[in-house]
Amino acid sequence: MTRLLALMLTGTALGGLPFLAAKAATPTVPPAATPTTTPSATVPRPLPMLRRQRVEPLPGGLDPVPMLNDNNPELIRQPGLLLSTFDGQLGFDGRPRAVPSAHLNVALNGRFDLFSHHVFAGTPDRLDSTLWLAVVAAPRGPQPVRLRLLSGATALSQSLDATQPAAPFLPLPALVPQGPTPIWSGPGSRVATELLQRQRSPLLPQDWVLPPGQLTRLVVLPIPVRGLDPLLNGRNLQLRLDSDGPVDVATLAAFGPNDRPPPASLWPGLLNGALAPREHAPTPPGASGAIVYSRVSGVQRGSVWRARLTDPGASSLSVSRAPISWPIASLDRGRLGSGQVQTAPLMAFYPGTAWAAHGNYGVEYDLTLPLRNDTTTPQRLQLALEAPLKTDQPLGGLRFSATPGPAVLFRGSVEVVGLDDDSGAPSGRRGFHLVLRSGQQGPMLGTVTLAPGQRRQLQVRLVYPADATPPQVLSLLPAPPFEAAVKQSQSMPAARP
Repeated sequence: MTRLLALMLTGTALGGLPFLAAKAATPTVPPAATPTTTPSATVPRPLPMLRRQRVEPLPGGLDPVPMLNDNNPELIRQPGLLLSTFDGQLGFDGRPRAVPSAHLNVALNGRFDLFSHHVFAGTPDRLDSTLWLAVVAAPRGPQPVRLRLLSGATALSQSLDATQPAAPFLPLPALVPQGPTPIWSGPGSRVATELLQRQRSPLLPQDWVLPPGQLTRLVVLPIPVRGLDPLLNGRNLQLRLDSDGPVDVATLAAFGPNDRPPPASLWPGLLNGALAPREHAPTPPGASGAIVYSRVSGVQRGSVWRARLTDPGASSLSVSRAPISWPIASLDRGRLGSGQVQTAPLMAFYPGTAWAAHGNYGVEYDLTLPLRNDTTTPQRLQLALEAPLKTDQPLGGLRFSATPGPAVLFRGSVEVVGLDDDSGAPSGRRGFHLVLRSGQQGPMLGTVTLAPGQRRQLQVRLVYPADATPPQVLSLLPAPPFEAAVKQSQSMPAARP
């Protein structure tokens, strides 16, 4: 567990997307633990395998719902303002803001979401410090505004307090069916799973009435390190909200007592102060060489990606198209040969942070596959979410590792409707928790069996979790026996890691 928690600071365990796409972090190994080998004893790693198949852009697209994406800095070292949509010119009292550039000036009205993900490693002088994360809001105008929580969830990575939900990074199998007791590993996995299951955390109120001219605290949540070894904790928070008027929202961080939030009088001062220091300046768009994605701090356009996966110009998908895959959360330098970047654009963001919502964390994918068997023989297909090796180049298929790497690239849940049940009939809603490693094929979520002329509609839903590294693919594959993967030749274009 200590080793897994230490990975939080590298951006793999908690944040998902590596900052530097062209290099993998090399862990430091104590000299005593370093094995002694000679060149003759080194075992060569097997070449990646190329599974020849179609890789097509995912149809559909993101809706226009704004999402506050609050993830930079991930590791909070100092208290301060994290993200603000408030007007940067005048405060509630009519006086000029102290730091106008700390505010993005984006009014929110109607449906909007919030994604917040942060890590706290304690303060240097104490073993029992707590960071408090606050989400505050106010009407933009002279009228009160009602704000409703449609759904929401939050979790720590570790908690010694039974009232604070947590989700340690437990070692789970690649595929675990969801049952009456939900399965998760990591706070992003838990939050995404609870949103998929249409739950609401008891820590989150159902609604608020925001009086004009003052700041309302929507939630104030702790990120404690007391009693933890190492002193490291993280929190994921996702809210789906609806307002009946224009509002401004901000996230703030403050040190405070371990057993209670800081006083309410603290938050207006922080809102009128400076931004907390940012992390990892991004590579400019279009630049060559290694890419630093950085982390997001801004307002993105897009909360849900809806799509019907059909043949071109048709209303259904022929079973003869399999094997076929569609990217999930594809991004710059990670299109998997599809040519598609699914990254949500940013309506506003802070300088020195990511210029797009790389990874689409917190975005829901709602995908429909209207299958038809237009052949003369019965057909049996498999559905899978997979983690092929990352590439931007079209390779005539997807590359996988004979032995998946140790890095976990996806921890989260998938919901499917329409798979075969034990009798071969279409089943109802079924959930699965997946842990996918680098270069991993499958595991299979289930099968679909269709007689000649028969049709079946599948629905696949997932909320892309914070504990993931994009991209992945949704695959529709012929059931075994299936054409074996072939080793990639040395002349095949090589993908960058």
